[in-house]
Amino acid sequence: MHRVLSVTVALIASIALGACTSGASPAPSSASPAAPSVASVAPSVAQSVAPSVAASPSADACAASGLKLTTAGKLTIGTDNPAFPPYFQPPATGKAPAPWELGDPTNGQGFESAFAYALAQKLGFAKDAVTWIVVPFDNSFAPGTKKFDLDINQVSFKPDRAQAVDMSDGYYTLNQSIVALKANPVASKTSIADLKSFKFGAQVGTTSLDTINNVIAPTSAAMIYNTNDDAIGALKAKQIDGLVVDLPTAFYVTGAQVDNSTIVGQFPAPTGGNAEHFSVVLPKGSSLTACVNAGIAALKADGTLDAITKEWLSDKASAPVLQP
Repeated sequence: MHRVLSVTVALIASIALGACTSGASPAPSSASPAAPSVASVAPSVAQSVAPSVAASPSADACAASGLKLTTAGKLTIGTDNPAFPPYFQPPATGKAPAPWELGDPTNGQGFESAFAYALAQKLGFAKDAVTWIVVPFDNSFAPGTKKFDLDINQVSFKPDRAQAVDMSDGYYTLNQSIVALKANPVASKTSIADLKSFKFGAQVGTTSLDTINNVIAPTSAAMIYNTNDDAIGALKAKQIDGLVVDLPTAFYVTGAQVDNSTIVGQFPAPTGGNAEHFSVVLPKGSSLTACVNAGIAALKADGTLDAITKEWLSDKASAPVLQP
């Protein structure tokens, strides 16, 4: 599904770091810097990418002072609300500040919050120059004017989404999974073929819903919900047999949201470089897209993205793999 440009880590680091700082100005490169993944015990850092912009930016093009932003001097990042762990972490004490529910994107804790601030730093923005706004998941990649510079919200790359917005190179590779109540018969199933007679649900517009329709292909139509909270409520109410979500989310659902639930299993990753991956979403034709791709390449090359992945997701990357 996605192509990978193989270059040496040393070259990527020099291109990406030079491209997104306001220091020396190297000559523009003719190829987009896409780094091979840094080795990890948790095979989650994105292995395949779908770059929206082919050309590398110059240093001047990525200088924070010269970027075309929604608000001058500020990097505006959108994400959905509630902000779910392990992507966004709740405060150690008390509740997340308004308007945020559950997790707090502004505290730098959780995989996507930590990634967002690391990426912002590569783009030349200090933490206090980052502003977060609420953007519903399916609005992030819908056609139309955007109020954000970046959206970081577990948005998987899909070619049809990339028609309406820019989608960055991948920053996390993932598998879909099934959550069920332990008492439901589906909880004991170990193969995809055995899932077809059950009823599944997922949030609208997600690759989780695509997995139900295209991979499981059950005899009952998928139940579609406006939010993941609604889908979780349906699971609790036994309106569906299984909830399909990405694997890290499944760990949070079973550990904190739904009592007596279990991860039935994860779906095998596609082969041939077609693994599902999260992309940063940007407005179509954004001048930041090439800079974001260079920043992601730099985070891979210097080990930062690998370290963030290990810290927040290393214990959420293993579950039984469903057989055909």
